Amino acid sequence: MKILLTGANGQLGNECKEVLKSDYEIIATGKEELDITGWDKVIMSIDQLSPDIILNCAAFTKIDECETEREVSERINVEGARNLAQGAARYDKTIVHISSDFVFNGRKRLPQPYFEDDPMSPLSFYGLTKMESEMAVKQNAPNYIIIRSGWLYSINGDNFIREIFRLALKKGQESIHVVNDQFGSPTWSYRLAQQIKLLIDNRKDGIYHATSEGYCSKYEWAKYLLEKIEIKIPVLSCTTKEYPAPAIRPVNSILENRQLKSEGLNIMPNWQKDLDIFIDKYGEQLLKEEEGN
Repeated sequence: MKILLTGANGQLGNECKEVLKSDYEIIATGKEELDITGWDKVIMSIDQLSPDIILNCAAFTKIDECETEREVSERINVEGARNLAQGAARYDKTIVHISSDFVFNGRKRLPQPYFEDDPMSPLSFYGLTKMESEMAVKQNAPNYIIIRSGWLYSINGDNFIREIFRLALKKGQESIHVVNDQFGSPTWSYRLAQQIKLLIDNRKDGIYHATSEGYCSKYEWAKYLLEKIEIKIPVLSCTTKEYPAPAIRPVNSILENRQLKSEGLNIMPNWQKDLDIFIDKYGEQLLKEEEGN
C-alpha cells in the first residue's frame, strides 16, 4: 500500500516517515516536491503517483506569525487541505488530516477534557485555519481520518523543549519564567506517528483525539524537564497576562482520546513516561545542540 506524505520534513512528518516505512511504500514530500496550495499540482501528483492514502502533515504552525501572515497561513492550512481532500475524493482515496487542540476555546472548567464531538470555537487565527481545514476535509472527502493533537515535541524542528533548554543554557541566565495557567498533555511526535499508523492499519475513519494521557501546566512541564535533565536553574511561574503573545492560547488544551479508547486502539501512554524515554534517548543531543544557540 502506498502513502503520499505531505509535510514530511516537519516534526510529525519526519516521525511518520520513519514509523510507516516498515509496512508501507512512503512517497515523502516537502514544499519543494509538492506545493499543496496549487490545485493543479496536487491533482497531477495524485494522478501520477496513485497513492492509496494521503497523509497531510503539512501546516503553517507558527501560531503567533499566523496573526500577521494570515493569507499565507490560510493558503497552506485551509486551501492546501481542501486541495488534498478534493484530490482524494476524485480518485477515491482516503485522506488522513492532522488538526489541533487550538480548534477549541479552552474555556472548559479544568480538568474537564475536550471530546471529539465538542463544538469548535477557536480563539486565534491559527485555530481558525485548523477548524476550517477540518471542515474542508469533511465537506470534500468521503473517506477521511481527522486526528487532533497538541503540545507536540520531537528531536526534529523547534518546540517547547528546545525553547526551555535554550533559555536555561543562556549565558548569565539566573532563572526562567514559564506560564502556569495553560494546561495540556505533552505529546511525543513519535508516539503520535505510531497511533496514526494503527488507525491506518485498521482502516478507520472519522475524528480522533490523540494526545498523551494525563496533563500538566507549561510551568510543570518545564520543571519536570529540567529536573530530569539535571539543569539546576530556578523555574518561576508566571501568568499568560504577564507574558502576552500576539495569538491567544487556550487555557485548557486537554483532549480526551475517547474514540480511540472506545475502539480499543489507544496506545498513548502517560506524558511523563514518554518524556522520560525521550530525554533518556535524546536529552544529551538536545543539550549539545542548544548550548551553541
